Amino acid sequence: MFTGIVAAVGRINSIESLGNDGDAGVRLQISAGDLALDDVGIGDSIAINGACMTVTSKTADSFVVDVSRESLNCTVGLDRQGEVNLEKALTLAERLGGHLVSGHVDGLGSVVLFEPVGESWRLDILAPSSLAKYLAYKGSVVVNGVSLTVNNVTDSHAGCTISINLIPHTIEVTTLRHLSAGHQVNLEVDLIARYVERMLSLSH
Repeated sequence: MFTGIVAAVGRINSIESLGNDGDAGVRLQISAGDLALDDVGIGDSIAINGACMTVTSKTADSFVVDVSRESLNCTVGLDRQGEVNLEKALTLAERLGGHLVSGHVDGLGSVVLFEPVGESWRLDILAPSSLAKYLAYKGSVVVNGVSLTVNNVTDSHAGCTISINLIPHTIEVTTLRHLSAGHQVNLEVDLIARYVERMLSLSH
């Protein structure tokens, strides 16, 4: 489990194919940036752009994960070199500053608008129709591993557009500052909303 509070911005430094066919996954070597790895062991989980991955080896300032083809097909940002948002798995001794996050990407969204508004930034994302029922005004959503609050929801035949306000701190300490219209992002809906939907579906 995670909180969606990004601990550091790291960087995918190298990508190695794990096979010779189109179904092969990849091995990523990631610079941890300011993420302390002294308490991270082999087999521990780290969220990379919101996707939970298992550490298979590490050094003092970097770590390695293997990413399956299925995970690559369901996410963006794990198939190329570049900056990524990082968060270590939650412990029971930590504050839950964001919300409960599983690290399982539910779908891909597309950035519709990203522009400054006063001292903050407005981020509009078109989410798939399949996720619309989990997205609500003042509800929580994870975008590339960042826990955010939904300010507005608009449904249409194309999907569900959510509007989010990003404060300067979020822009400064995450990779969201690199977004622009047309970029795809990893989305994870609220964990509690999924359970509520399941319970309601069985009560009929």
